[in-house]
Formats: sequence, structure tokens, C-alpha cells
Amino acid sequence: MKYTKLGRTGLNVSKLCLGTMNFGQSTDQKEAFRIMDAALDAGINFFDTANGYGGEKRGFTEEIIGHWFAQGGNRRQRVVLATKVYGDMQDANDGPNSENGLSAYKIRRHLEGSLKRLQTEHIELYQMHHVDLSVSWDELWEVFQSIIQKGSADYIGSSNFAGWHLAVAQAEAKKRGMLGLVSEQHKYSLLCREPELEVLPSAKHHGIGVVAWSPLAGGLLGENALKPQPGSRSAQESGAIEAKRGQLEAFAGLCSDLGESQSNVALAWLLANPAMTAPIIGPRTAEQLENSLRAVEITLAEDTLQELDRIFPGPGKPAPEAYAW
Repeated sequence: MKYTKLGRTGLNVSKLCLGTMNFGQSTDQKEAFRIMDAALDAGINFFDTANGYGGEKRGFTEEIIGHWFAQGGNRRQRVVLATKVYGDMQDANDGPNSENGLSAYKIRRHLEGSLKRLQTEHIELYQMHHVDLSVSWDELWEVFQSIIQKGSADYIGSSNFAGWHLAVAQAEAKKRGMLGLVSEQHKYSLLCREPELEVLPSAKHHGIGVVAWSPLAGGLLGENALKPQPGSRSAQESGAIEAKRGQLEAFAGLCSDLGESQSNVALAWLLANPAMTAPIIGPRTAEQLENSLRAVEITLAEDTLQELDRIFPGPGKPAPEAYAW
């Protein structure tokens, strides 16, 4: 495994981040344990979850991770743990504060719930799952500062923020003498390159590490996208594949010429971006995890990167140069 700094912090994290959204849904606890053990064995120390994961039972994913930590063997000590807050936890005690959003009240309550489910006293990275424009940064940074001072979290991150959200958050943190955001978790892949316009440049300028979610575009950039799957795909999934078939076939051909799998080339492309901290891999099985480890060893040549740009055109430049020069 290879490692990098999380944003401008001194914290070293693996260049692949283990995503746990499948735990408790398509992946049962036994297999989730296998995946997390295999991840540690492979040197992956960066685990990402959210309090809302778990399907119909919100928080179930965090519970599974907590049960895994409880087995001992220095599991907790070896993991850089990240979770998120924003969604409705379907807790009657939240009353009118259960709806999606952020507030000092909700953040404190939901952090306490996460720590209990995760069976830990602190987390390394606490992330806002979405931006909440109805809440002031005075309120947010005050509660996050108290959380850090208490030792309940080391760092604060964001997810699904626009470039200007990142800029405002950092300016407000600086007023208070705080480090501010250290990471932004964002949807980014060969099939979703809009973040190159403003989010990635803003994150790079402010020293915020980018963690990519859906790096395989919901499986479209994986090995099985073009294989017949009778009866197992929704009409929406089939339609998405047909809409991108030309690109996906060209991509599969390029990967075949390289002797690498589509998923690993897609991950390697992300890792070649200097703004990237780590893509999130969300394996449903330990075997899928093992297959993803090859990505950090792949170095894509310049002509390959140019061909990927041809197949999956991006904006070409950041905003506004991409459209106004």
C-alpha cells in the first residue's frame, strides 16, 4: 500500500479508502469482518462510514464496525476512522430536529450516537455529509471547535460541497484561528469530471484533500458493465450503460491493451491527480477488495492519460478558463 497526507495535515492515510456503505445491506457482518481484516492486512488504514448507512436500520453500518473493533487485536488503533453527520436518523428523540441538516444541537447528539455505535471514544475525521446553507459558520465552527477540544474528533471534513462552499468555510475557520476543513469527499470519476471546474482547484488552493466517492460511476467503469446480466439490472442501469456504450467499449479496449482491469485503470486515473487523497472503494466481498489493491501500483503513461481524456472528455481547464478564454 502507498500513503499520502490527508490534506495539509500531518496525518498519513492509505491511497485507497475503504468505503463501508454496503455493510449491513448487500454485505452481512461476517463478510464485512473479512473485508476489514483484509483491508488492514493490505495496509489500508483509512476507513469511511456515515451514521446514516445501514439501509432501513440507520446506524447499522457503524454498529458492524463497532463489533469488529470490539474483537480487539489493535484494530481500532490501526484505523483512521471517518464518519459523517447530516441525515435523518429516524430517532423519535430528535423531534423536529430529525430532518436533514446541521445544527450544533444535532451535531453533538449524532456524534454521541456514532461513538456509541462505533464503540470508540473518538474519531479521526468527522465530516458534514452535505452543506446546510441555512446554518451559519459561526454555529458550525463553534460546535466543531468544542468537539476537537474535547477530543471527540481530530479533524473536520466536508462532503458534497461546492468550490465556493470550501472557500467560505476556510475563511470563516481562519477568523477563529482554526485549521478548518482538511478533506472534501466528492463524486468524481472518468464519467463525472465536473469537479475539475471549481471543486478540485478550490480544494487544492486551500490545502483540502479530495476523497472521491463513486470512483467507478456506480459500476459503469467496472469489468461487468458490458457483460450481459439477464434480469439483474434495473431499466435505469441498462439505460445508463446503453447511453455510454461507445465510451465504455473504447475504455474496455484500452484497458485490454494495457493488460489491466477497467476498475483498476479508473482508480489509477484518479490517483494520478495531485489533488486526490484517495478514492473510496466499496467492496461487497473480500475478493473485490483484493482485486482493487492493484490500482495503487499502476502508473499511467502520458499517452494513456491523453487517450482517457479523448474517451471521457473533461472540461479541459478550471473555471472560468474552460469556457471564457
